[in-house]
Amino acid sequence: MTDVPAIPKRICVVYDCLYPWTVGGAERWYRALAERFAARGYEVTYLTLRQWNADNAPAIAGVTVVPVGPVMPLYVGERRRIWPPVRFGIGVFAHFVRKGRHYDHVHTASFPFFSLLALGAARLWCRFSLDVDWFEVWTASYWREYLGRLGPIGAGVQALCAKIPQRAFVFSSLHGNRLAGLGRQFVHLTGAYTGGPKPSCAPSSVPTLLYAGRLVAPKRVDLLLDAFALLHVNHPDIRLNIFGDGPDRDALTAQARTLGLENVVTFAGFVSEAELERAMGEALAIVQPSEREGYGLVVVEASARSIPTVVVEAPDNAAIELVSPCENGLVAKSDPESLAEALLAMVGDPVGWRQRTADWYARNHERLSLDHSLEQVERSINF
Repeated sequence: MTDVPAIPKRICVVYDCLYPWTVGGAERWYRALAERFAARGYEVTYLTLRQWNADNAPAIAGVTVVPVGPVMPLYVGERRRIWPPVRFGIGVFAHFVRKGRHYDHVHTASFPFFSLLALGAARLWCRFSLDVDWFEVWTASYWREYLGRLGPIGAGVQALCAKIPQRAFVFSSLHGNRLAGLGRQFVHLTGAYTGGPKPSCAPSSVPTLLYAGRLVAPKRVDLLLDAFALLHVNHPDIRLNIFGDGPDRDALTAQARTLGLENVVTFAGFVSEAELERAMGEALAIVQPSEREGYGLVVVEASARSIPTVVVEAPDNAAIELVSPCENGLVAKSDPESLAEALLAMVGDPVGWRQRTADWYARNHERLSLDHSLEQVERSINF
């Protein structure tokens, strides 16, 4: 472990969201990172967009939270709005014009790119070192799908950001290989899970499969419903609980009715963390049919509870890297028949799957921990 300097060094963490005002894997990562630096004696500033009211402003021990933009809705439907990250980038640039020389080191995310571009410009007159997390690197085809005719511009900005002098971190081989294709070397971080093994609990008296996440097209909950309908024909006792919400909820509810599943599929919406944890612990398996994941934290969270996970093959799905087939889950092809077959395997051997998943987690928990990645990041800082 790197020794803490006698004189605290000044670190700035830059991300447009702050946990728990916004909930997600990246939000948890940057808050944990800021708290880790503060605990080591560094002087830490966290730049973000304002997400709180005056009566519940952030109070993070050892961390000064500085909003550089107002409260703004980040999403429209399934996509991030353009203006909030632009406004954040402007706020970051203005802050570094005034105080950039104050910082010795900055840690940020590659996306949204405007804040990284601002930091790249600030380094023309500031001398801070820069670490950048690349949770995802998008392909040219996905940029076209996401932005239409403006796709090449997005891809070009991504390539430009990769050329900014930095230490780059990735959380998957998939996106590491893509970043290497842009000419950038990287460090592969393997852990993002903040907890440890969870006490196992007995499966629900009613065999249940579980999905947790946003209800948006890339998550492919429609595929899950089609597969579950096939499974349900010969296993009418099985239930499916869907946790989360999003713009596709009404369409998915209608699909469940059309398939005759309205009495065996529950759309639970957002629930408390305690309720979700109980449901995960009682499930036969967690099913994540997403076609696009930068990491796949839910696989690790499920494994810590001895619950296997079913994921699907897809070119942008890094979660498959966390599944060791026949140990802590299965990787199915992205069609209803293949996914139904994988779900049937879970139903047929619930005790065996729990034991194999527990064994897998015991062998891998250290490298999958958030603390393991935080140590790697801390060791990389050279003032």
